[in-house]
Amino acid sequence: MKMFKWLIVNILFCFFMACNGEKAPSKKFSIQLGKGLDKVQYNQKVKATIRNKKKIDIDSVTYSIDGKRMDTDGENLTFTGIDLGHRNLEATVYYEGKSDKIYKQVAVLAEKAPELYTYTILHEYPHDSNAFTQGLEFLNDTLYESTGRRGESSLRKINYRTGEILQKIGLDSMYFGEGLTIMDHKIYQLTWKANTGFVYDMEFNKIKDFPYGSSKEGWGLCNDGTQIYKSDGTEKIWILDPETLEEKDHIEIVTNTSVFSRANELEFAHGRIYANTWQKDGVMIINPGTGAIEGVIDFRGLKDKVTQNKNLDVLNGIAYHPGNDSFFVTGKNWDKIFEVKVIRKQD
Repeated sequence: MKMFKWLIVNILFCFFMACNGEKAPSKKFSIQLGKGLDKVQYNQKVKATIRNKKKIDIDSVTYSIDGKRMDTDGENLTFTGIDLGHRNLEATVYYEGKSDKIYKQVAVLAEKAPELYTYTILHEYPHDSNAFTQGLEFLNDTLYESTGRRGESSLRKINYRTGEILQKIGLDSMYFGEGLTIMDHKIYQLTWKANTGFVYDMEFNKIKDFPYGSSKEGWGLCNDGTQIYKSDGTEKIWILDPETLEEKDHIEIVTNTSVFSRANELEFAHGRIYANTWQKDGVMIINPGTGAIEGVIDFRGLKDKVTQNKNLDVLNGIAYHPGNDSFFVTGKNWDKIFEVKVIRKQD
């Protein structure tokens, strides 16, 4: 017991000290950006200083993020050539023949504000008001839909012109269905909190299940023909390998003012990710390479055009029709689906 106590004391001592009789680096130095910034915009120049708590003679300082050496202009750092989102800024402080590394978390935001868009309605089509829509996608001229709620979740093939359900399978009652996408004649479908997704052939025969990785929930799916993008309700959109479904990487969703979360149903079109914003009547247009929100589509007013009922819920469901170059938009338990053209808002 005495030996155990001695070990605990030693570990705690080394935690607060550098195990060499000196205080840990965090007791000597810290990083300050501007007048206390913890958010910066991409390509922004910001004054960086080292707060020298012990008045030690510093020889030099270098800065990096994710192992990439940052450009400096005197005391200014230029935040360029790095990923957007939450990042660890590392400073290496050289002094008295030694060097210490210190860190500061900083949010790297988009360089520009999003463009604002609205819509015009081209057509209205019937939609099953019992469908708690979670995912929507076209293959050729046929619409595929994933619906949610335990005991009601399903995968569907639909004639969008008539609303007729051409094919439907239900999920086991333990699953809450979420987003879907179609790639290389396979259908990928998420569930919410069960840490499980499904892969089907085009006849709705299940090929396999797949587990999630670092993402804890399943929200939305889309693909660019090469890789799959997955939202999980956080600020992250995960990039999946379509064969293994492994989470290879992620981007973080940002505007020019903040890190953003709650991307829900996803669609890929025109080289961008279109993402329903959960509980909002809007869709984000996201650069899949950077995570920057380049545009926001204001879909307010659509919900007022459907039959009001006790189960009516939020806007959710966006699918791009390549043949028409238009988007189809609906919501949870809406009795209509709207074909729309997205247009830039006038100043």
